[in-house]
Amino acid sequence: MQSKRQKMKRPELHFYNFDGDVIAFSSTRLGGYSEGSYGEWNINRYCGDNDETIGQNRKALCELLDIDDDKLLMPHQVHLTEIAKIDDDFFSLSANERQQRLEGIDAIMTNLNNVCIGVSTADCIPILLHDKKNHAVCAVHAGWRGTVSCIAEKAVKSMRNAYGSIPSDIIAQIGPGISLDSFEIGDEVYDAFEKAGFNMSTISKRYPAKEPNCEKWHIDLPMCNKEQLIAAGIIKDSIHVSDICTFKQHEIFFSARRLGINSGRIYTAILLKTK
Repeated sequence: MQSKRQKMKRPELHFYNFDGDVIAFSSTRLGGYSEGSYGEWNINRYCGDNDETIGQNRKALCELLDIDDDKLLMPHQVHLTEIAKIDDDFFSLSANERQQRLEGIDAIMTNLNNVCIGVSTADCIPILLHDKKNHAVCAVHAGWRGTVSCIAEKAVKSMRNAYGSIPSDIIAQIGPGISLDSFEIGDEVYDAFEKAGFNMSTISKRYPAKEPNCEKWHIDLPMCNKEQLIAAGIIKDSIHVSDICTFKQHEIFFSARRLGINSGRIYTAILLKTK
């Protein structure tokens, strides 16, 4: 057992290049204690994984980041657009009260040092935002429902209201998610995007389906969210988009479409280290 711990105790993370006072990353499936469709590294408690292994995975990440476990935050997401602000008052609450504050939350923001905020995905689109001037960060979970409801744009507005963030000062990273050619949808999803006012000629395309002589619509979720961030005022060149498709690279990154709902999740997070 000791040799297994030594081999797997360090999670293998995919880091992003923000400014020096920020650590930002997406977790891979590698370097943890979970097994089966949850293996190896998962800290999502809402997808059926074992609590003990989740605790081991959390401990390994906290050691790597040099933070306490209560400073490693991930909301219970429900594909809506509620955003939680993490401040000193949050940490004055009991553990149960803090967890309740994170129920039904799909984006989380803070300006506190040494607090790791992140979202959980497995094909949905994670977004990280950093306002260096006002020392504030935000992590956003954008599935197709959240994208249709413009959660990315709402997150930028929430940072402006909470911290005085100017959108043109914000750096954005769109993390690993399902790509256009892998994200087949039904007509009802296409109609939802069209009704919401998206430019369907730039975000959608028809691809051959499995059925003979049949085509299905596909949606480009990363592009949808990039367009939202631009509409919110973030400079185009300040938006970085990962080239990782979770569906295609499911051996390294979790994909619910490939592995099923009862599988692990990617943790995409951001941490302010100094002020």
